[in-house]
Amino acid sequence: MNKNVLGRGVGALLPEVERQDDRFFMCDIDKISPNPHQPRSFFDEVKLEQLAASIREKGVIQPLLVTRGQGNRFVLIAGERRLRAAKLAGRDEVPVVVMEPGSDNEGLELALIENIQRHDLNPIEEAVAYARLVEEFHLTQEEVAQKVGKQRSTITNVLRLLGLPPSLQDDVAQGVISEGHARVLLRIKDQPEQLQTIRNAIIAEELSVRATERLCLKKPRTANPPPPEAATAPQAETLAPSYCATLVNQLTNQLHTKVRIVQQGNRGKLEIEFYSSDDLDRLVGLLAR
Repeated sequence: MNKNVLGRGVGALLPEVERQDDRFFMCDIDKISPNPHQPRSFFDEVKLEQLAASIREKGVIQPLLVTRGQGNRFVLIAGERRLRAAKLAGRDEVPVVVMEPGSDNEGLELALIENIQRHDLNPIEEAVAYARLVEEFHLTQEEVAQKVGKQRSTITNVLRLLGLPPSLQDDVAQGVISEGHARVLLRIKDQPEQLQTIRNAIIAEELSVRATERLCLKKPRTANPPPPEAATAPQAETLAPSYCATLVNQLTNQLHTKVRIVQQGNRGKLEIEFYSSDDLDRLVGLLAR
């Protein structure tokens, strides 16, 4: 298949397949099973009814993409909104194009990319779609970014949302909390009690993302705080330049950004540069691991 069709939508595939009658036909709507990997899990009922009204008048204009299932059945690859709307419109048949998983793997990939580009997916649905491109089609995040027309850092940040507990993912998917809030909560994902407490505060007090950040930085109170450790006299110690250079090199390779160690007597500081808010979130995610 010509790689130039990528990014032009599934319609770019149709001239190739329409010449093969056994792959383009009217299919019994009851023989089509939903896509088990469909990234979208929420459908706007009003918009779905509007599409159904259009289908009642003009029919399904663009074919659905399917692959062969068991028996005489087919599994949907792209076009779930059209399938649902066609059922609402009372249609018995819909036009389909059959994609063969073996020879048309690129076509299946294109169908998923079209799903991402065409629909207004919520952040969790978008993350699931990106994860499938990475895991099922063995794409790098950079390749995914190129195919969907977004920055690599955007893909990275959206994928990080899948690190949240399922209940928090549901909150994001349903718009209970924003993607910005979710990205902040990722910093404390390994502290379930504090995570739930701050999640409840975001909703009850309508906290901003900035206020949520400040709340996440506060250490949770403990019933019996440990006694303070006895103070010990500081020992002056200067790190060898070669050792510092080795550490800087390791950190630079790990974080993919400029790193500097500054010594001040027996103290010092580690400086890590970032170049955008997305880059900062990326670094925080790496360091939080």
